[in-house]
Amino acid sequence: MAPAGKVYGFHREGNDWFCSAALPSDITIIVESINFHLHKFPLVSKCGKIADKCEESPSSEGRTFTLELDDFPGGPDSFLVAAKFCYGVRVELTPRNIVTVYCAADFLEMTDEYGEGNLLSKSESYFHKNVLRNWKDCILALQSSEAVTSYAEKLQIVSKCLNALSMMVCTDPSLFGWPMMMYGSLQSPGGSILWNGINTGARIRSSESDWWFEDISYLSVGVFERLIRTMESRGVRSENLAGAIMHYARKYLPGLGRWQGVQSGKTRTVASFSLTPVIVDQRVLLESIVNLLPDKKGRSFCRFLLGLLRVTFILDVNSTCRDALERRIGMQLELATLDSLLIPTYSDSDTLYDSDCIERIVHYFVSLESKASPFSPASFELETSPSAGPLTKVAKLIDAYIAEVASDVNLKPRKICSLAEALPDTSRVLHDGLYRAVDIYLKAHPWLSDKDKEELCNVIDYQRLSIDACAHASQNERLPLRVVLQVLFFEQMQLRTALAGCLNVLDTESAAAGPVYAPSNMAGQIVQRDGWVAVVRENQVLKVDMEKMRSRVGELEEEFSKIKQEMRKVAKSHSSLSSPRLVARKIGCKLLPRPSDAQPDHAESSGPTARKSVEQAQPSRHFRHRKSSSLV
Repeated sequence: MAPAGKVYGFHREGNDWFCSAALPSDITIIVESINFHLHKFPLVSKCGKIADKCEESPSSEGRTFTLELDDFPGGPDSFLVAAKFCYGVRVELTPRNIVTVYCAADFLEMTDEYGEGNLLSKSESYFHKNVLRNWKDCILALQSSEAVTSYAEKLQIVSKCLNALSMMVCTDPSLFGWPMMMYGSLQSPGGSILWNGINTGARIRSSESDWWFEDISYLSVGVFERLIRTMESRGVRSENLAGAIMHYARKYLPGLGRWQGVQSGKTRTVASFSLTPVIVDQRVLLESIVNLLPDKKGRSFCRFLLGLLRVTFILDVNSTCRDALERRIGMQLELATLDSLLIPTYSDSDTLYDSDCIERIVHYFVSLESKASPFSPASFELETSPSAGPLTKVAKLIDAYIAEVASDVNLKPRKICSLAEALPDTSRVLHDGLYRAVDIYLKAHPWLSDKDKEELCNVIDYQRLSIDACAHASQNERLPLRVVLQVLFFEQMQLRTALAGCLNVLDTESAAAGPVYAPSNMAGQIVQRDGWVAVVRENQVLKVDMEKMRSRVGELEEEFSKIKQEMRKVAKSHSSLSSPRLVARKIGCKLLPRPSDAQPDHAESSGPTARKSVEQAQPSRHFRHRKSSSLV
């Protein structure tokens, strides 16, 4: 029989719920140790499952029927809503409880067979007409479905919510008749904001497509992964998906934003209502994110991947996940920066940086045949400059990396060689960067043996050093002697080749009347050497001047030796020393006439006086010659 009298409501006493009715309870429903003391008739008339249980149980007049419902979806709270509905109490369906109530109604078999407009049909109608048409309600419904995953999957609640969210992301929000930022700053990613078809006058402040990133970051890892997959199948742009994945990862992986230099700003969100952040397993999250990442490349995306790689070492994730990340980084290594490659060693290794990881990435870069397709340049700062190929960029990057880690005292010479040799020989036009790295390593490791130094220096092709690098290497005391001689030899070859090429060009210019073009091999050499032929020309001019100066000095020395011989002869023959002017004529010098020459009285002088004059003139001549040779 139905309970007589008016139902005033439900009240709780400890672990027991009671219905305020005139008749005593004749059935007790136990849900997760909570006892509901109710009446059979209202429950049996609405719930097919309870009706079947009551029919199966033997008749027990005067005794209370007890039924325990194991694994009830939503627990005591959702059963209380179903019980109130059976008693005719008005229940409120909200986006937070619709999933659990929907599942509870299905569990209790509250179909229209047991009364028109039963709870199952009402829940289904509310879910399709209200929840699936509203962004924030879908987010809340997905959050609440975590507690009843198996039942929600059976009713396809999760998949319907995911499809609805994907459609809202793909479609212009103004077509839905609700503003995307209606709960916040009245911003919308498209057109003027409409509310029920009426223009509210609110204008858009930004055309960015990241308005949904923050909201979906409150979903669990599994639901988030399914949502991204659904959006991908719906045709959402890969850069938008990558942006959502990066936002989700930065939120739950500490330090990731700091390594990427992300500036903190105002978070864009649609739902300003209270959302509860999920508790995630960071290892599971990292593995899921690696699987979700698109096969694209971009500068900021590459930096994000390198940040993820750091986290893999910190969390000690499995090698499969780490290898997948390294492979993705290798596909776009030319977009990486030096600071992002400096990954510290998180293992027991003695070195400061994990150079083994960088070496593996370089091997992936060289070996991978299929390269990742780029994002749109506006979205991820793709490098569009055709000034240098990817191989040349990576070579410069690795040379800079070796120079940065070379000061580590625990770094072995073999590791420097393996890093330098990981790239093909054609990747480096000049070996200046490699020489600089080796020089830094030799400076930081002065205790190396000559054998180790020579082995390390063998990675450098000295024919590809610039003039400045050759000049530095030829005077570098840290290099082995054999290497220095090799540098000097190639430097001479370069100078001769460049000089011969320049002379050929000059000869051609003087012979031809029209415009003259350098040979293609010479032009290629000039371009390859970054314009060092001009420097060679200046050096050759200086060398010619030095040769002239050397020949002049040689002539002066020869003349000085002749003068010394003549002076010795003069000193030996006393009779010829009667006049200093006679001596001057013998050695080929011309003296200026003196006023005393006009007076015959004083033209002759005694022998001792002439000898004294010559002795005074001799040191002055030596002084003049010594002074002239020092000036030269």
